[in-house]
Amino acid sequence: MTNPVALRLRYTKHGKVRFTSHRDVARIWERTLRRVRLPLAHSEGFNPRPRVAFGLALPTSYESDAEYLDVELAAGSVPPADTDALARQLSEALPAGMTVTALAPLERGTTSLQSAVSSCTWWIDLEADPAEVERAVARALAADSIVVTRERKGREVVDDLRPQVIDLEPCEPLVSGCGLRAELGTTPRAVRPSELVGALDADLVELRVRRLAQWIIDDDGTRHEPLPVASLSSVSGGGT
Repeated sequence: MTNPVALRLRYTKHGKVRFTSHRDVARIWERTLRRVRLPLAHSEGFNPRPRVAFGLALPTSYESDAEYLDVELAAGSVPPADTDALARQLSEALPAGMTVTALAPLERGTTSLQSAVSSCTWWIDLEADPAEVERAVARALAADSIVVTRERKGREVVDDLRPQVIDLEPCEPLVSGCGLRAELGTTPRAVRPSELVGALDADLVELRVRRLAQWIIDDDGTRHEPLPVASLSSVSGGGT
């Protein structure tokens, strides 16, 4: 019997759908995959579930240009011949704001998204004076450490974010206020934009946050996204 084949999808999460939780997004994808009748592999046991693996969870209310999903097809299946057509079909079945921007077969043995992604690039709108943001950025980049207190397994622990602040600079806002662009590491524990903003200055207020990219670093040091964006026509999701 032929081994299962997997597909990797890249999709957006924009607009009102950003208020949908990670768990509800998983349910949306299960309904959508059934709707387009993909031959999915399922887990074993009393309550079989589709073998679908998500990347790093996106905090509720955050937008994204670059969310990822790995879908395992049933044994004996073959990858679709026209991946662009499947991407458009999926986009049409998704809610408004969720659009598939790339889709490709996944090579066997590919490291999972959860393990492979080493950093994310974020665009953050802040309610703040631009000069105040510039000063906060300069202080952070010059600092030897950026200490925050987190809760882990019911205990408070102190972590240093500075090694995971890979890039940080003021920029034009996404929608309003003052913009900040940051590349933040994901290992050993992902840095959330809200943690960074609080550490920069307690008076800074997030207005809107969008994940722009997720990054993988290969053994040879090559950096790339988990799946390049294909040249797909823009297709807005429909309602579910």
